[in-house]
Amino acid sequence: MPAKQNLTKSANVDVAAREIDFVSRFQSNWEALRDIMGVMRPIRKPNGTVLKSKVASVTLQTNAVGEGEEIPYSLAAVNEVEYDTITIEKYAKAVSIEAIANHGYDAAVAMTDEAFLNQLQGNIMDRFYTYLLTGTLTHTWDSFQKALAMARGTVLNKFKAMQKSVTDVVGFVNILDFYNYLGDATVSVQTQFGLTYIQNFMGYRVIFLCSDNEIPSGKVVATPRENIVMYYIDPSDSEFARAGLEFTTQGETPLLGFHTQGNYQTAVSECFSILGVTLFAEYLDGIAVMDTGSVVSL
Repeated sequence: MPAKQNLTKSANVDVAAREIDFVSRFQSNWEALRDIMGVMRPIRKPNGTVLKSKVASVTLQTNAVGEGEEIPYSLAAVNEVEYDTITIEKYAKAVSIEAIANHGYDAAVAMTDEAFLNQLQGNIMDRFYTYLLTGTLTHTWDSFQKALAMARGTVLNKFKAMQKSVTDVVGFVNILDFYNYLGDATVSVQTQFGLTYIQNFMGYRVIFLCSDNEIPSGKVVATPRENIVMYYIDPSDSEFARAGLEFTTQGETPLLGFHTQGNYQTAVSECFSILGVTLFAEYLDGIAVMDTGSVVSL
C-alpha cells in the first residue's frame, strides 16, 4: 500500500532542521554580541526607512546677568544627518547534485551554509566599521596608549556636556596596533561571533580587535555603548507569506529569514535568505576617531 498523502517524510524534517539551525545560529550570534557590548537597542523599521544620526550642540549665553535682568536662553540644537536607507537584502546559494555526490552532503551543503552565514554577518559588521570611522570627535595623539585613553575620555566628556548618562564605553582598534602596544604582556582575549575582543581593559567595557580592512592601523575608535543602536526589518512579515514567500525565523526580534528547497529542474539544493539589519550610532559626534601617530605593518 502506498504512503498516505501529506505524510511528513525524513527529507521534510531535514530541511526544517537545516532552516531552524541556520536562523538559530544567526540569532544567537547577535544576542551574544549584544551581551558583549552591553546594550544594542533593536528597533523594528519598515523597508525603505531613512536612517539618521544626530549631531548635538549647545551654545551657552553669557552668565553676566545683572540683578533683576532677564536671563537669556542658551541655544541648544540637535541636527540630523542622513546615514543610509534600510532595505531588505536578498541572498541565494545553490549546491548542485554533482557537488553533493562528489563531496558528500556535509561538505557541499553544511559547510557552505556555514560560510554563507559568516558572510551575511560579516557584511553587517563591515558597514558598521565604515560608519564608525565617520565619527566627528577627532584628534591626533603621539602614542597608541594616549589615543586609547583620550578616545574614551573624549566621548565621556561629550556625553556629559549633552547631559546624557554613560555607563560603559566600547572601543575598536587595529589588532596589530594592540599587540604592538602590548608587547610581551599576556591578556585574556576572547573570540565569539567571529570577533576577537578583550573585556575590561583600560576602563573600556570591551575593546574589539579588528583587521586592517575593518579598522586601519593608526586609528582608535570609541563610543558609549548607549550610543549604538540596531535597526532591522522583520523578515517574518505576514505579507511575505501571503505572497507565497515563507521564511523560517526565530525569536521575538527576528533578524533573518531562511528558506531551503530542492530545485528539480536544475537538480540543485537552493537556499534563500532575507534580512535588513543595520548597526549605527545615534549621535555621530558621540564617536571618537583618534589617530595614534604611527602605523604598524608587517
